[in-house]
Amino acid sequence: MNDEFKSSACPEFEPLLEDHLSGELGGAEAARLAEHLKTCAGCRTACEFVTPIARLLAVAEPTTDPGPGFAHIVMARIREEQARHGAPKTIWQPFVSLAWRFAATAALAAVVLLAYDTSSNKRAQEDIAVLLADEPHDLAQDAHTRIHNRDQVLLMMAESNNGKQ
Repeated sequence: MNDEFKSSACPEFEPLLEDHLSGELGGAEAARLAEHLKTCAGCRTACEFVTPIARLLAVAEPTTDPGPGFAHIVMARIREEQARHGAPKTIWQPFVSLAWRFAATAALAAVVLLAYDTSSNKRAQEDIAVLLADEPHDLAQDAHTRIHNRDQVLLMMAESNNGKQ
């Protein structure tokens, strides 16, 4: 029944109306419903509205069960139609593709820069170790001047004829 008659039919008698229309109601309950229909306009209206629908349903033949593979068959047909006509492209698809390309390029650049930094840092450490071991006297003019880090090495090399000995 639709919402209009759910509010007009009495909640106590609504299941009895359904049983009455399907022909399953008998005995004392059928007599009680007949008495109620004489006095209740809402239930009478609901019964009059649904009676033609119940008759049509009684005449209609029941359908057969589509079987357990029904959902798979329907989904396969949907996929087939999408493949035939092409799935609709969204407006964001080109942007997503471009974003993935940028992300891959940035990741590759980060790996290259990390590898370069690691190798150049290793060479700089080796150069500092050589300079600290040798402590050339022409670069360290004072007894107070000692090489402690990479920046000092670079400054001293720049001061002494651009790193040429």
